[in-house]
Amino acid sequence: MAVTAQMVKELREMTSAGMMDCKKALVETDGDMDKAVELLKEKGLAKAAKKAGRVAAMGLVKTVVAADDKAAAIVEVNSETDFVAKNDEFVTFVEDLAKLALESDAADMDAFMALAYGEGTVQDALTSKIATIGENMSIRRFEKVSGEVVTAYVHGGRIGALVAGNVEATDDVKAALTNIAMQVAAMNPQYVSRDDISSEELAKMHDITLESALNDPFTLPKPILNALLDKAVDGVWNAEDVAILEEKRNDKGFNFNYLPNFLSEDAKTKLAQLAVADKASIAENKIFTGLVQGRVSKQLKEICLLDQTYVRAEDGKQTVAQYLGTVNKDLSLVKVVRFEVGEGIEKKEEDFAAEVAAQQAAAAKK
Repeated sequence: MAVTAQMVKELREMTSAGMMDCKKALVETDGDMDKAVELLKEKGLAKAAKKAGRVAAMGLVKTVVAADDKAAAIVEVNSETDFVAKNDEFVTFVEDLAKLALESDAADMDAFMALAYGEGTVQDALTSKIATIGENMSIRRFEKVSGEVVTAYVHGGRIGALVAGNVEATDDVKAALTNIAMQVAAMNPQYVSRDDISSEELAKMHDITLESALNDPFTLPKPILNALLDKAVDGVWNAEDVAILEEKRNDKGFNFNYLPNFLSEDAKTKLAQLAVADKASIAENKIFTGLVQGRVSKQLKEICLLDQTYVRAEDGKQTVAQYLGTVNKDLSLVKVVRFEVGEGIEKKEEDFAAEVAAQQAAAAKK
């Protein structure tokens, strides 16, 4: 009996086995669909469907750089356990996928999964690996980067980074960009520069910082804090907290930074409520404005790569931007990519005691 593409498609949908495996099974069983399903089950190739529901949040990140240093690719492939992530077959598979990502023109995951791999496609190979290795796996993402010079760094197989620059690939430039890739892996910046942050995001950051400052009144500038304390003792706080405040104010040697340690939680909550209620007038205070701007600037230095302190700076102050300038005054970053295994994936919380209890209950019923 002739095996048609529709038959192969139907069998694949029933078993989640690879396209070529489905075709071979149909040929061997002379087109008998039920026998083909049984054959795939016997070979273990139909098990992938059952495993697909399991959470795969472990795995590997691999990178590969082109011979001319002008392009590189990074790929993340997930598995259920770290043990499988160290399996030689799994490692080789991920390495192959990184090379494929570099060599291909695939622009999205659908196109990537349809690329030729072995006797079938990447999707076919993945399905086969799931059946062979015995765990659910997923090819989560990939990215290809190009530029005048591109470097890569992988930390422990779990965090990978690509960095592309805009100048000639000299040894000094490549070494510098490799150092920056290491910085990206370690410090996880959210942006390359402040210019990458939209005005809406900056405004939101400012508003959150302002609200946070008001809700932590003991960190406010002393004139503003004292004005709030005066309001608190005027019928807002209970007598005990008012007495504590007066005692500490009369103690000239007392460090007011420790005042919250002596007050009740109710007093601290009410003081924050007073600050929030007085938001309009406090926000107009130049000292408070400077405090908020300073805190926003500190956040930007943490989340923007070029503003971060270069981790290998000898003086402990040199920024990434300043470091790049010492290597080549024209050197700038064209593209930065960072993958971390499992980031954003909701991991299943394992309850070992419950699992054992369930197994015992099941055994008791037999």
